[in-house]
Amino acid sequence: MHPEPHDEMRVASFRDLDTTTLYGILKLRSDVFVVEQDCVYPDLDGRDTEPGTRHLWVENNGNIAAYLRILRDGDHERIGRVVTAPDARGRGLAGRLITEALTVIGNRPSVLHAQAHLKDYYARYGFEQTGPEYLEDGIPHVPMASSRRSR
Repeated sequence: MHPEPHDEMRVASFRDLDTTTLYGILKLRSDVFVVEQDCVYPDLDGRDTEPGTRHLWVENNGNIAAYLRILRDGDHERIGRVVTAPDARGRGLAGRLITEALTVIGNRPSVLHAQAHLKDYYARYGFEQTGPEYLEDGIPHVPMASSRRSR
């Protein structure tokens, strides 16, 4: 579960994403969320372009291996669209991204909506369930908030 030597962590606002990177991010999200998980939903929800949104990804030899975004939602930050390419799974990339996201967020409160089967995974990063399980696009999810405080 070690990163490949060419894995590079990147962070950018929407305006700083070049078109090739943006295409790679959107293709990965579509390949996993729409095709692999068989969910028809509006992935392009207008939030990617907001000034407060930060895009975090791991790039390996020009390919997007893993990705997440951080949205500014009033008094808290929302982590979402956490995704890893099928051929990059098992290397701890999502965990590296979540750790980096929490560093970027700093002391601000953060939340996420986790697929229910990943609740314990996110708990390792200081997230606790804050409400009942619900269905989103046919997949059970749970709302979670970070109990972590930066020092």
